[in-house]
Amino acid sequence: MAILFGLFYAYSAWSGLGNLIGLNNAAQGLDTTLSGFGWGVLLTGALAPIVVFGVAFWLGRRREAGPQALLMLAGLTLVSAISLDIFVFGLGSLIV
Repeated sequence: MAILFGLFYAYSAWSGLGNLIGLNNAAQGLDTTLSGFGWGVLLTGALAPIVVFGVAFWLGRRREAGPQALLMLAGLTLVSAISLDIFVFGLGSLIV
């Protein structure tokens, strides 16, 4: 169960890491750097899936398959909401 959900969490973490590296390279290409707040937001996007997976795994380690799957799904929903918030925040800062 953890391996199946872990793949989804890993994809989200990989996506966050890609955003961190890509936006850092884009900023360097424009001869500027990311602000401290930008680093914080992008690091949150990269590290949140790892932390949430660890918490969901720890909470569900002694439960049966059904409740464990629900915990993993709830954690994945939280990670997706955080990723979407970061995406929308980035769009808002580009538009304004």
